Amino acid sequence: MLRRALLTLLCALFAAGPALRAQGPRKPLSVVAAADLRGVFDELKAAFEARTPGVELKVAFGASGSLTAQILQGAPFDVFLAADTGFPEQVRKAGLATPEGPFPYALGTLTLWVRRDLGLDPARDGLQVLTSPALRKIATANPQVAPYGRAGEAALRHAGLYDQVRSRLVFADNIAQAAQFLQTGTAEAGLISLAQAEHPALRQSGIAWRVPADAYPPLRQAGVILARTQVPEQARAFRAFLLGPEGQGILARHGFGKP
Repeated sequence: MLRRALLTLLCALFAAGPALRAQGPRKPLSVVAAADLRGVFDELKAAFEARTPGVELKVAFGASGSLTAQILQGAPFDVFLAADTGFPEQVRKAGLATPEGPFPYALGTLTLWVRRDLGLDPARDGLQVLTSPALRKIATANPQVAPYGRAGEAALRHAGLYDQVRSRLVFADNIAQAAQFLQTGTAEAGLISLAQAEHPALRQSGIAWRVPADAYPPLRQAGVILARTQVPEQARAFRAFLLGPEGQGILARHGFGKP
């Protein structure tokens, strides 16, 4: 009886072999994402891959403007997730997006972070704390390529503080590097994303304060599927996941609002 069952199993595996070999290794889904998504992507990747067995998601991070330049120069990515809507729109206008065009997926929150041991109180004084002589350096992202950098500059100008603090600003290539400046002590305060301010290392050592939304242009984050993708079904599955309840729930837990 046992021998007959084993023989049946071997025959089934032999019959399935050619089909499995014909599938071959699947091409990974390549996603490039705004640096403010670095803290949330491990959870997004794990959940998406669990939902879509056999699909491997690979991700790289950078400033949205820098990633856009790479895409316009022919970089072979499948999905681009920016920290604003303008950069995906550039990709669409260049004819490099699928016909569906850009899709909003989250709303970012600009956040002021200040080192806790300095005794400053952003909840009371807001951006005015940045004028304190206790602060030698203030980290922010490069406004030329990073939407959070533009938002930070807009908020400082809205408060009438930009010229006062300009000499102490240190510009990072992207918002993730600005958060690293804070973690390593390169700067004592910074304008970063809420998701980064909620990172355990920064939460323990500093105080975070959400900059009022009317102080800077909305950080409506949008993505686009690139027309040159070789795995369009996988790319569309990822977009559906990101916009669906599970993806949106993960983004919300990491400080992102609904698009």
